[in-house]
Amino acid sequence: MTPRATAKAAACALLLIAGARGTSAQHLPDLVTTDTLRVCGDPGNMPFSQRKEDGFENRIAAIVADELKIKVRYYWLTQGPGFVRNTLGTGLCDVIIGSALGSELVQNTNPYYRSAYTLVTRRGEFTDVTGLDDARLKGKRIGVIAGTPPVNRMGDLGLISGMKAYAPYQLDPARPHQTVSAEVVSDLAEGTIDAAVLWGPAAGWLAKQAAARTGKPLDVVPLLKEPDRPAMTYRIGMGVRLGEDDWKRQLNTILRKRRDDIERVLREFDVPLLDENDNRLLEPGKP
Repeated sequence: MTPRATAKAAACALLLIAGARGTSAQHLPDLVTTDTLRVCGDPGNMPFSQRKEDGFENRIAAIVADELKIKVRYYWLTQGPGFVRNTLGTGLCDVIIGSALGSELVQNTNPYYRSAYTLVTRRGEFTDVTGLDDARLKGKRIGVIAGTPPVNRMGDLGLISGMKAYAPYQLDPARPHQTVSAEVVSDLAEGTIDAAVLWGPAAGWLAKQAAARTGKPLDVVPLLKEPDRPAMTYRIGMGVRLGEDDWKRQLNTILRKRRDDIERVLREFDVPLLDENDNRLLEPGKP
């Protein structure tokens, strides 16, 4: 969710799609449907979302819809290249529930959580390892999704020789796992790899699911001591079309009002929640 290469071109395209509006058009933009919350979603991306609408982003979308007093309707498309262009960009939906701040493809709301990449290991095998620079990780087979920030950090630390890089997208409908992250966690639980470095909001839930399935518990440790570059922590907000400022402000009001409800959902799904500014885990109920 952190596209880079064609950001500026896509941003211009989205501005054109949004349409030229005069300064008098200060209410909801023309493209936003006011009687339905139209959500751009991935139909098979747990724990974030799926068609059954039981992922945490589905639950958060339901909270937003409840506050707006309207129903949710999804436009489903598998995450991958062109996701934003073919969802928000076509006007078929009005909001992406989880979008990393910093992307130029969308306009983000205020962040509603901050999280980090994590080290996932089989319980008892790497006790007290809290950083990728720990000598005990040298020479180990570590699973990571190609193109994600941990790859660069692992390269800096000389961990490339043991790295198992997984393709970032799994678009084959016959794939054995719903997501690449699920494949990585499954390989870890089965002993194919020694450890994994994954985005925390996916890792926490997937580790619990794998442990329930195999009877082998996994440890998920947020990487809170890594340097700022490459970034290993991200703020997550909602993504809307560029120029739809009123819609963004309306969502910001809802995020602020329903903050406690949203946090309960995130904790239910074992999302590692960080303090807004410091690299420390957020205590339950703390702002």
